[in-house]
Amino acid sequence: MNKTIAISAFVLLVGCQQTAQPANQANAAAPIENLPAPSGNAPAPIDNVPAPIEPVAPGTPGGLPDDRTPLEEPSGPIDPKSAEAAGQVVQHYGALIEQKRFTEAEQLWGDAAAANRMTKELKTYSEAHLQVGKPAGMEGAAGSSYINVPIVLDGRLQSNAIRHRSGTVILRRVNDVPGSTEAQRRWHIERIEWKA
Repeated sequence: MNKTIAISAFVLLVGCQQTAQPANQANAAAPIENLPAPSGNAPAPIDNVPAPIEPVAPGTPGGLPDDRTPLEEPSGPIDPKSAEAAGQVVQHYGALIEQKRFTEAEQLWGDAAAANRMTKELKTYSEAHLQVGKPAGMEGAAGSSYINVPIVLDGRLQSNAIRHRSGTVILRRVNDVPGSTEAQRRWHIERIEWKA
């Protein structure tokens, strides 16, 4: 009886293998359908994420001056009247606009209406990055000091077009004159002049 069971099991096993094999061969020979046709176009961005914005290199047209002397990191407290302090205001402004924290960014301006006009322009960008150059050209006039900071705005408009704008941030602070407030004696953005 054990011989009969063993032979039956062997016959069943061989039969299963023989029927499984043709089915696998049939699947291997079946044509593959619904695959996209190859194209010469570059692959689409993953999840429609646009390519990163390449900043304009210093020393090239539309870029910051290539002065070869980067801003030094301060080793101690920064004098609030110094050029470095003015540069930090512009760097802080750039960080705020990159994060779309426009209300806070406007507080770094001396003129609320001018700040609001710039915010309206910046809101036409879906993405914006500010390159900040070395402060230069400090001047004094009528109880105030002024300084220029070169910038380049690298951005992506809402239309997805990339735009680079170079210009100068003019900062102003009231000198230590009687009656001036602490806020007036800090650097603030007076205006931004864009190059044509």
